[in-house]
Amino acid sequence: MSAPRNVVLLGSTGSIGASTLDVVERHPDRFRVFALAARRQDDVMLAQCRRVKPAHAVLIDPASAERLAAGVRAAGLPTQVHCGVEALDGFASAPETDCVVAAIVGAAGLGSTLAAAAAGKRILLANKEALVMSGALLMQSVRASGAMLLPVDSEHNAVFQVLPHRASENLAAAGVHRILLTASGGPLRETPLDEFAAVTPERACRHPNWSMGRKISVDSATMMNKGLEVIEACWLFNARPDQVEIVIHPESIVHSMVSYRDGSVLAQLGNPDMRTPIAHALGYPDRIEAGVEPLDLAHVARLRFEPVDFRRFPCPRLAYEAMAAGGTAPAILNAANEIAVEAFLDRRLGFDAIPRLIEATLAALPHRPAHTLSDVLGDDAAARRSARAWIEKQARGQAA
Repeated sequence: MSAPRNVVLLGSTGSIGASTLDVVERHPDRFRVFALAARRQDDVMLAQCRRVKPAHAVLIDPASAERLAAGVRAAGLPTQVHCGVEALDGFASAPETDCVVAAIVGAAGLGSTLAAAAAGKRILLANKEALVMSGALLMQSVRASGAMLLPVDSEHNAVFQVLPHRASENLAAAGVHRILLTASGGPLRETPLDEFAAVTPERACRHPNWSMGRKISVDSATMMNKGLEVIEACWLFNARPDQVEIVIHPESIVHSMVSYRDGSVLAQLGNPDMRTPIAHALGYPDRIEAGVEPLDLAHVARLRFEPVDFRRFPCPRLAYEAMAAGGTAPAILNAANEIAVEAFLDRRLGFDAIPRLIEATLAALPHRPAHTLSDVLGDDAAARRSARAWIEKQARGQAA
C-alpha cells in the first residue's frame, strides 16, 4: 500500500474545511493532514489541531496566529504555527505537499491556488475566485505544470463526473450540446420582488438546503453564485458562455447535468452534502466512503426544474456579460460583488442594491486583457475603490 497523501487544507475553518476533515479522518490510510490554513479563526483551528495534529498551521491575521501558537504550546501539540500569505503560498507549493484543497473564500485564496498550480499539485478547487478572477492564468499554469485540477463545487464536480474523459479538450467532438448547472434558487426564490429592499442578512442567509458561510449564502440569495459558476464552468470545461445554462432545481438533488447531441441528458444525483464531491475529488479516480447516506429517490418523490427569471435575479446576467467581455471584467464583477455583500452584511447596503452596485462598477471601469496577475489584482483593487465610493455616494444621498 502506498503512503498516505499529504493534504494541505486552505480554508480549514469554513464549512468546506470542516467537511473535508470529516472525509479525511475516515481514511487515515489514504490521507494525512500536512497543513491547515485560514484567515483568523484561531479557536476553531486550535480544535482542529487537537483533532488531526497537522505538522503545520497557518493563519493570515497576526494576532490570531499569536493566540493559536500560545494555544498549541499550552496543549503540547507538535504543530508549528505560521503567519501570513507567504506561508499559505509556501505550503501550497511545498515538495511534501501532494494535494491542496483550495477553500479560502474570496480573493485571499487566489495566490495560494496559483502557487499550487505552478507546482503541479493535485488541486481540489472550492475557491471560485481563482477561476473567476484569473481563469486564463490558472488554466495556463495547470497545463504548463501538469497539475490536476478537480472541482469540489457540487455543480462542477457533477459535470466533471458525467462528462467523458478529456471531453473539455473539445466539447463538440465529445457530442456535448450544453452544460446545465442546477441552482436551488436560494431562500428568496418565491419572495415577492417588492420585498427585496427589506430583505435582512438573516433572511438572505437562511438557505433551504445547504449549510454555508454568510458570504456564499448571500451569493445564493442573489444567485450571483450561479453567475460565478457559469464563469468557472467556461474555464474548467473549455465552454463558451452560451454553452452553459442555469436551471433552477429547488430540491438540490440533481447537482448538474450535461445535454448531448443525440438528445441524452446525463445527471449526477445525491443528497445535498458537500462531503460527496469532496470525497470524489480526494479519492479520484477511486470512489471512497464519504459518510453520506445513499439517495432514496422514492422518499424524494418529486424533482422540479424552472427557468431563471433574470428580472428577479439580475446577478447571473451580469456574470454572463462579464465572461463574454473577457479580460479583467470577471475580476471587476467579483470584486464589486464582494464589496456589495460585505456592505449588505454590515447593514450599509440594501439587498436590492447589490446588483445595482455591481452593474455600476462594471460600467465605470473599462476592462483590459488579463495577461498577468498584476493586471487582475490592479483591476480588482480599482473595482473595490469604485464600489466603496458608490456606497458612500448612496449613503450621502440618503442622508441629504
